[in-house]
Amino acid sequence: MPDDDGGPGASRRQRQRAAVAGIAFTVAACACFALLDTATKIVSAGVPLLMALWLRYLFQSLLTTAFVLRRFGPRALRTTQPRFQALRGALFAATSLFGFLSIIHMPLAEFTAVVATTPLCVTVVAALWMHQRVGPARWALVAAGLGGTLAILRPGGDAFAGALLWPLCLLAAGTGYQVLSSKMAGQEQPATTQLYTSWVATLLVSLGVPFVWQPVTDPWLWAGMFTMGLSSAVGHMLLLNAYARTSPVTIAPFLYSQIGFAMLGGWLVYRHVPDAWSMAGIAAIVLSGAASAWLTVRETR
Repeated sequence: MPDDDGGPGASRRQRQRAAVAGIAFTVAACACFALLDTATKIVSAGVPLLMALWLRYLFQSLLTTAFVLRRFGPRALRTTQPRFQALRGALFAATSLFGFLSIIHMPLAEFTAVVATTPLCVTVVAALWMHQRVGPARWALVAAGLGGTLAILRPGGDAFAGALLWPLCLLAAGTGYQVLSSKMAGQEQPATTQLYTSWVATLLVSLGVPFVWQPVTDPWLWAGMFTMGLSSAVGHMLLLNAYARTSPVTIAPFLYSQIGFAMLGGWLVYRHVPDAWSMAGIAAIVLSGAASAWLTVRETR
């Protein structure tokens, strides 16, 4: 990991450069994740779900391992929190599985917007389960973000019908993943966590692969699955670099750039443009998320 030049002892100019670099890494990571989702939607039409998920994890794990071992050496393999790593990897696998099932039935922009409400769901869990104080302004933002999600999903309508279950399961698994990561932050090196998360997810998905395996002869499908693994690995490494340079509150608003990249991918590949209700829901999610990040900045000054 690059040296963090945005620490407390850094000059104002150094902190500004570090923040700009962190934002650039974040936007690049969001582009990678949008590419991952686009490739996933394409590959899922020709490859069994578990098989595509396993190959994505395998490529990601191999690329991540090569990067981490080259950068940190064998010490990156040492973990002091094996149960945390196992549970985090399991939640990561569940999040990806429900994400795959959701993305098969949803357009890319709408899917990405629903995923973007995870931080708002984390706020609800923090208040109700972890007993953290949440002010009225944050509750209003949570309500606005969840209202935007309902505008996209439209329960009871014809937009996504029975597929509504999958994005809801995705939000539950993703919220658990984020809450666990937050509770364990600082107790493990980020590179070590990323390494174990990838391999635990790979091993779990491997249990079901023999039952769905089928030969793949189309080179474009192989290219798509490699793109999934590469974009996921690069995206997570870019985020790690972003967090090493600046604070999460600086990065948070720029995570919503993934929605813009997803809309671009959906238009380029499928010529899909979100309808008026979906656009209103996306706007509500982006605005509530950005406002929540702004509140965090004010509270941490």
